[in-house]
Amino acid sequence: MTNERRVLVHPDKASLASAVAARFVTKTLDLLDAQAVVHIVLTGGSMGSAVLEAVAASPARMSIDWSRVHFWWGDERWVPERDAERNDEQSRVALLDDLDLPESNLHPFPTSDSGLTLDEAAVDYAAELADHGVDGLPHPIFDITFLGVGPDGHIASLFPHRSGIQVTDRTVIPVRNSPKPPPERLSLTRPVINASQRIWLVLAGADKASALGLALAGASRDEVPVAGIKGRRRTVFFVDHDAAAEVPESLIARDY
Repeated sequence: MTNERRVLVHPDKASLASAVAARFVTKTLDLLDAQAVVHIVLTGGSMGSAVLEAVAASPARMSIDWSRVHFWWGDERWVPERDAERNDEQSRVALLDDLDLPESNLHPFPTSDSGLTLDEAAVDYAAELADHGVDGLPHPIFDITFLGVGPDGHIASLFPHRSGIQVTDRTVIPVRNSPKPPPERLSLTRPVINASQRIWLVLAGADKASALGLALAGASRDEVPVAGIKGRRRTVFFVDHDAAAEVPESLIARDY
């Protein structure tokens, strides 16, 4: 099975979110037929929420035994619990609060009002990952990892020309002086993300076209972090027409 990057193009944001949601439901059902537990990494942002809202609106979601699905996050803003800026809060509002999930199935990053420092929070989340580690790894092997991509090519909170994308000896890092507010964040590192079986990157808008084009053309991961991201089995860019403006025709998949 190939793990080459592929691009699936949809006409607009609405059709993009619906298509990714439908594929997510189908794939989750397939995974649950083959294994006891599924681990999913979620992302924030407008498209991350739009996909989850589309899942929530799908009657097919009722076919999934959500008690066997664990949710994690790729990064988080260092703000208080239930703050609307938190990725986990956006995910809860869009879908998770309606699923009647056991709280033990949710693995949010610590909050800024948890009593931990930013560095302690990174250690705490690393320990949470390690508690679910498999195959000698200090983390789960995620079945599907959702990622957004910034106009600068950043993924999670791994930004261009910053040391975060180069870290390989930790699973979680504290991020300070982020070029995108808020300045303090927590993020999974590249090796953890790349250990995922499937990485699904969802991006829309003309402002993402340059970063996507550069990543697929082989840009340096230090300059365009998304260029350093590749799942074990699949790496799929789900994009709208505007974001696909600089994608080579040879990389656009009609099916996979």
